[in-house]
Amino acid sequence: MERLRRNPELQAWLLLAAPVIFLLIFFMAPLLIVFIYSFLERGKYGGVEWVFTLENIRRVFDPLYFRTFLRSFNIAIITTLITLILGYPLAYFIANSPPHRRSALLFALMIPFWTNFLIRTYAWLTLLRTHTGLINVSLMNWGIIEKPLPLFGNDFAIILGLVYGWLPVMVLPIYAALERLDKSLLEAARDLYASNFHAFRRVTWPLSIPGVVAGSMLVFIPSLGAFVTPAILGGGKSLMIGNIISNQFLGAHDWPFGSALSMVMMIAMLIATVIYFRWTVKSEALA
Repeated sequence: MERLRRNPELQAWLLLAAPVIFLLIFFMAPLLIVFIYSFLERGKYGGVEWVFTLENIRRVFDPLYFRTFLRSFNIAIITTLITLILGYPLAYFIANSPPHRRSALLFALMIPFWTNFLIRTYAWLTLLRTHTGLINVSLMNWGIIEKPLPLFGNDFAIILGLVYGWLPVMVLPIYAALERLDKSLLEAARDLYASNFHAFRRVTWPLSIPGVVAGSMLVFIPSLGAFVTPAILGGGKSLMIGNIISNQFLGAHDWPFGSALSMVMMIAMLIATVIYFRWTVKSEALA
């Protein structure tokens, strides 16, 4: 004990031991299992056969599954862009509101998180259904349209559900970055005869990029792997890669191929994240 009290470095290592062990057991070990399974064969009745093969990796790039990958990336990118376009002005408005009003606005922003994501998604189902949805029924009763609009069972419904679900996640990091912004920098820009637009472009935007990057990653990654929203709002007609992976594990019981799909998706996420970080850092340097 005396040695421990006199050795701050040993104390630091002991403090790190618990979280490191937790990550190794509950994070790295499952990833390692998925990685190993992706190179094994499917058992006759499910499970795995301990026979090494590259067939699962080859199947991932089959046009049937690769198109689903590309479609999932497209939906995730569109979702991220829409949430950024909607979320940045909202975060800017909250950050520049009087202090007594910010708490109420943040409280209103967080209210949807009080309800389970699955329930909120089913709520959209009651609105978007083709023949019984509230939107189509109301528009037809009012004589605005003659036949139902295709609001359900397509990419539009999926993107709408994802944007609704992840918009607060985009707003909060941007708000945190804007709220920490030193207002004296904007005053200095105006003293140098910079317009509001130029002050925003040269001061506010570059200093808020860390929040934009954090919010974009927090939206893009779960949107790419989403399976609840496509399963409900896609109506079984419009699937994403998360649905395919879920079906491989729970429906087809093809764990090796499901693991291969998961590994390729995680690698693609990592590559996309690195590219996005490098692009934003370069943009911040040029701003």
